[in-house]
Amino acid sequence: MLMKKLCIIFSVLLLFSACKKDLLDTSPYSSASSGTMWTSDGLTDLGVTGVYQALRLSISTSGASGLELYHFDRFGFTGQGRDLDAMLGGTATSSSSMFSNYWQQSYEGIKRANDAIINIPLKSPSAAEKKARYVAECKFLRAYFYFRLNQVYKGVPLYLEPIATVADATKSRETEDKIWDAVIQDLTDCINETNLPLKYSGTDAMNGHVTKGAAYALRGKVYMYKKQWAEAIADFQQVKDAGHGLFAGSYKDCFTLANEKSNEMIFSIQNINQDGYGSTTQFYCGTRSSFGSCWNTYLVSPNLVDLYENADGSPFNWDNIIPGYSTMAPAKREVYFFRDGLTDAEIAAATGRGLDMSLYLPAGNEARIKTAYANRDPRLQANVITPYATYLGRPIDGVDGTFTSRWPARLETAPTFDLFTDTRSNFYYLYRKFVYEGSTQLTTRVTGPTDFPVIRYADVVLMWAEALNEQGFSQESVDLVNTVRARAGVGLLNSSAATTVSNQADMRERIRNERRMEFPNEGINYFDELRWGSWKDKVFSNGNGIKQIWGANVSTYSWQGDYIYNWAIPASEIQMNTTLTQNTGWIN
Repeated sequence: MLMKKLCIIFSVLLLFSACKKDLLDTSPYSSASSGTMWTSDGLTDLGVTGVYQALRLSISTSGASGLELYHFDRFGFTGQGRDLDAMLGGTATSSSSMFSNYWQQSYEGIKRANDAIINIPLKSPSAAEKKARYVAECKFLRAYFYFRLNQVYKGVPLYLEPIATVADATKSRETEDKIWDAVIQDLTDCINETNLPLKYSGTDAMNGHVTKGAAYALRGKVYMYKKQWAEAIADFQQVKDAGHGLFAGSYKDCFTLANEKSNEMIFSIQNINQDGYGSTTQFYCGTRSSFGSCWNTYLVSPNLVDLYENADGSPFNWDNIIPGYSTMAPAKREVYFFRDGLTDAEIAAATGRGLDMSLYLPAGNEARIKTAYANRDPRLQANVITPYATYLGRPIDGVDGTFTSRWPARLETAPTFDLFTDTRSNFYYLYRKFVYEGSTQLTTRVTGPTDFPVIRYADVVLMWAEALNEQGFSQESVDLVNTVRARAGVGLLNSSAATTVSNQADMRERIRNERRMEFPNEGINYFDELRWGSWKDKVFSNGNGIKQIWGANVSTYSWQGDYIYNWAIPASEIQMNTTLTQNTGWIN
């Protein structure tokens, strides 16, 4: 069975007429009743397909759902949304659709997994080895959905067998630890299943299915939440022993279609270039100048850009580029980001905003600001479209245009080719990672073909380093971080006075920053900040908010209270199941 192009059966009436579709098709799970789903080998394939498809339930091609993994970066230190979200604006309630949709979609995945785990052994005529492997895969997926729930709700009802109707969902919440234990048990069962391989090669038709390597990686991540450092370390070693490693090429090339099945990718959401089966990163992180004319709903935070070090590993400091920059009022810094050759009208408008235009260089402003982004950690340019950087975008007059990010943008067409966004009244950092170039890589703005990594080896390496450091500062932890930095092409820790680290506390912050720089637009940072308990300090400190490139707020975040570290149990769920209790601080 191919992961990306599986021959699936659309209904019992079409039992013997298969067609090529993505494994994660949106229709197969409901095309046969649960009573007949597992009664042939083909229907068994179809049922398992439906469990995998639950990974895609949040994906929306008509508007941003807010629930896709990369969407969550808007809550973290590294990203921001174009509009102020209720969680960041201090207005979230237990009736938020985000809470209820996340809950419902996760439990839909659990429901499907439970159906498979119970019924495959009982009803399926498939070979015993195949059935055992499928059950293990579905236990991983059930563990993953409970993992996602427990990250934010911190204790939910535990259903390990199918329930007939929503009315039967009457269990009360288990503790956070009980859910972690259930997740660990499912993942341990996967690891102990002899028919589940450690890893698939990049050319194996089964690549993309769950493996023991994925189970070790996810179990290790659970141990990080439980602060069981030794157990996490042991599992991360097993991931390495399974054959996973960092992609040998450049950091940027790691996220291309050609390398989506490299040894770095441990478990991914599968995508193909076809309506309904692709990624939406282009749609919501691209620009008007991207193929498909996109929305740039999700943006890069200046917090992240300023975090990227110089190429030698020394800290980046704006004052080294523009003396006095850091002490200027953020709004006043706009003058340094203007394009060369401003018109009289543009100069008048800037003066009217209170800018000191004596600081403007009519023929050298662009060159001056570009030096701020030169000779930096290469991951910066791989992840972010910075001011006056170029981007190969959509066709103009039949030829893909090379656009430049300029402020203010004037003309998208030849000969100017300014990069256009749908937020041209503000100047933002834009994502480059997972935003496609030119017009040949996808058919529509919602058919991105590159798989989206859920767990990759760099994540494992940096958690491994973190677990070691939590046991005490060690050279082994430094060495692990340096493997990631070496691949990135930035100065190694302890290679100079500027990169010296010699104690546990310093190393802890180094590891956290490394994770922030390594994983933008991958849906990791927000959950890291929650796990570390750093979300309030990092995201809501010093009047932080949705910022333009020079640091001026478009909207300011408002801390609602420490209780929002735990999401609200959806009010609608409490109404249906009165045994559910609300998390402290939230009102039903």
